[in-house]
Amino acid sequence: MTAKNNANELRITRMYDAPVDAVWDAWTDPEQVAQWWGPRDFTLTTHGKELKPGGIWHYTMHGPDGTDYPNKTVYLEVEKHAKLVYDHGGYDDRPPLFRVTVLFSKANGKTRMDMCMSLPTPEAAEETRKFIKQAGGDSTWDRLAEYLEKEASGKEKFVINRTFDAPLDLMFEMWTDPKHLSQWLAPTGFTMQFIRSDIRGGGSTFYFMSGGNVKMYGRAEYQKIQRPDYLVYTQQFCDEDENISRHPMAPIWPETMLTTVQLAAEGPDKTRVTVTMEPYGAATREEIDTFGDAKAGMTQGWTGSFDKLEGYLSKAG
Repeated sequence: MTAKNNANELRITRMYDAPVDAVWDAWTDPEQVAQWWGPRDFTLTTHGKELKPGGIWHYTMHGPDGTDYPNKTVYLEVEKHAKLVYDHGGYDDRPPLFRVTVLFSKANGKTRMDMCMSLPTPEAAEETRKFIKQAGGDSTWDRLAEYLEKEASGKEKFVINRTFDAPLDLMFEMWTDPKHLSQWLAPTGFTMQFIRSDIRGGGSTFYFMSGGNVKMYGRAEYQKIQRPDYLVYTQQFCDEDENISRHPMAPIWPETMLTTVQLAAEGPDKTRVTVTMEPYGAATREEIDTFGDAKAGMTQGWTGSFDKLEGYLSKAG
């Protein structure tokens, strides 16, 4: 979630590497929206959709545990390729939870999506914010990025976003200073120690993670670092002598992963982090499929790391 303009509003901003008409179609075409709407591992069935003021989108979200969530979204404004306003979360037996305004705009060949959710009270907004985080609702917009990428290039990618209460320069340090990075990057329940660290363009790191009875070595090679908002690196699992190995719990995992980290200021003291991961090099079809099937677990892992980063920033003031 990004900063709130008003206490009863929640706002989200995303940049998609796709033209506005492609993003609009992904939002409004029932066949396309079924490919990404909802948290990780949710599926969608549309029963009817009238994309016009006063029209209703009648659909059911299916949770991974088999629970069905029926919804009737009522459209209030529809401006093709530009704006949607609708009431969300209602059904025959319940009123809408909140009103949503979504703006789509061109931005240097990409599409900027600005979303505002308006709730009756600040207390309702805070409860909704907590619920969305707990339910993994923000992964909906990450799934949209993955869907648009796959439609455009055929590539299987993983995307996750998070906004932190920290200025851009400080967030850059969190990613490039080993003393900070080692405090939060490891998954929940793991600690991290750098054996070698040279975080710069052309540099590399060799590190060790441990948690419970699991020990993992890995290395990263930094292809590009652009202060204050961009990092690209490859990553591989290794043995203790830095020989390439495989994921200790997933032997069919791709040997090499490419990670891109983009930082964007959302105000003087807020930064949105976008992490994109994809198999790199000569990955087999089976390895790519294994990666594609693991996105829910990857979301959980990155969420744990981001929670640790949030706590570390809080302690550091």
